[in-house]
Amino acid sequence: MSRYLERAEHTARLLAVGLNLMLDQTPDSAEPRWSRLLAALHTAPPPEGAADTYAITRELTFQHANANAIVSCVALARENARQVRQQISSEMWEQLNRLYLFVRAASVEQIWQGEPIEFYQAIKEGAHLFQGVTDATMTHGEGWYFIQVGRYLERAGATALLLDVHFRPFLDASSDDATLLLEYNDWVGLLKCCTAFEAYCKVYTADVQPKTVAEYLLLDGEFPHSIRFAADRIERGLQAIAQSTGLRSAGRAERLAGRLRASLDYGQVDEIMAENMHAYLDGIQRQCTAIHSAIYQTYVSYPVEAVLAR
Repeated sequence: MSRYLERAEHTARLLAVGLNLMLDQTPDSAEPRWSRLLAALHTAPPPEGAADTYAITRELTFQHANANAIVSCVALARENARQVRQQISSEMWEQLNRLYLFVRAASVEQIWQGEPIEFYQAIKEGAHLFQGVTDATMTHGEGWYFIQVGRYLERAGATALLLDVHFRPFLDASSDDATLLLEYNDWVGLLKCCTAFEAYCKVYTADVQPKTVAEYLLLDGEFPHSIRFAADRIERGLQAIAQSTGLRSAGRAERLAGRLRASLDYGQVDEIMAENMHAYLDGIQRQCTAIHSAIYQTYVSYPVEAVLAR
C-alpha cells in the first residue's frame, strides 16, 4: 500500500514538473526531457512518440494496463489497504478512498482542457494528507514501521533511477556535448522533481551545478528525498520491526539495509562520479530490490518451520 502511494505521488510530481518546464523549453529540448521522464518511470514512449505530451500524460495517468500509471497505483494501494482494513485507521481508509474516487472520476480530456498541473497537485496533496493522517491516527508500532519502510524503499529506488537517467548522458558525453545535452533548466527540473530546489538553494545557493545536485540528492542526511535519508529510515524501520516481532531470521533484511546506509554514509560524490556513477546508482536500485525480497521472505512468505522455531 505504502509503496504504491509513494509511486503515484512520485509520478504526479514528475509530470507536474515536466508540464511546467514546457513553458521554457525549445522544440529541440522537448523530446530528450520527456524521454528522461519516461525512462525514470519505467515506461516506454507511446506510439505517438516521446514528444507527444498529451499521449505521455494519458499513458502515465490513466492507462490501466500500465502498472506504473497513477490510476493503477492508487487502485492497487486501495486494494492492499482493503486487505488490512482492520490494521489501519478509519481516517486512513477514508482518505485513500477519497483519492481513489478523485482519480477514477477524472479523464485525460477533462484535465487537459482544464488545469493539468492543478490535477497533479491535488494527487500529491492527497498522498501527503494520507501520510499525515497515518502519523496522527495509527499506533506507531509494527504496521506503522512497515508503512515507513515501504515509503522510503520506493523513494530510494525511484530517486536513484531518476538521478541515473539525468547523469548518464552528462557523464557519457564530452564536456562540450554535455552542456548541449543538459541545460540549466534540466538540473533545476531534477531538483524540483525531488521537491529539493528551495532546500538545495539554502545549502548551495542558486548556483545549480551537476556535482552539488548529485551530492545533495544522494548523500544529504537531512533532506527527506535524498537517498541517504531514505536508507537511514529503511534501516531504522526494519530494526523496529525485528524488535517488535522477535523473529530470529530478520537479520538478512537488516544487514542489507545497513550495508546500503553505510555505503551512503561514507560515500564521496567526487569518487562516485569519477569511478562509475551509473554502476553506483544501479547498485542502489539492486540493493533496494534485495531488501524488498528479504522483507517478503521474512515476513510474508516465510516457511512454517520459521514459526515453530520461535
